[in-house]
Amino acid sequence: MPEEKEVRKALRRVKDPELNLDVVVLGLVYGIDVDGSHAHITMSLTSPFCPAAPQILDEAKAAVEGVDGIETAEVELTFEPPWTPDRIDPIIRSALGI
Repeated sequence: MPEEKEVRKALRRVKDPELNLDVVVLGLVYGIDVDGSHAHITMSLTSPFCPAAPQILDEAKAAVEGVDGIETAEVELTFEPPWTPDRIDPIIRSALGI
């Protein structure tokens, strides 16, 4: 049975094209729920007006469905709570100078 850590690892291959950082490091993944062969991902974007939103969400769904044992995935987009740079991994945030 697939585990959350495997799904999280797969999501690290999904990058925000503008920042060239993955959605996990950016803190855009708010929740991962694996129930048998189905995964439900709750995530956000750096901006509600992100022009790459469809691409990022499609890539996230495809990455999760590529995990062994996952047959279906649902990616739910939320802006509650709103994303802020504070959600970025502290080491990366430091390297970016923010």
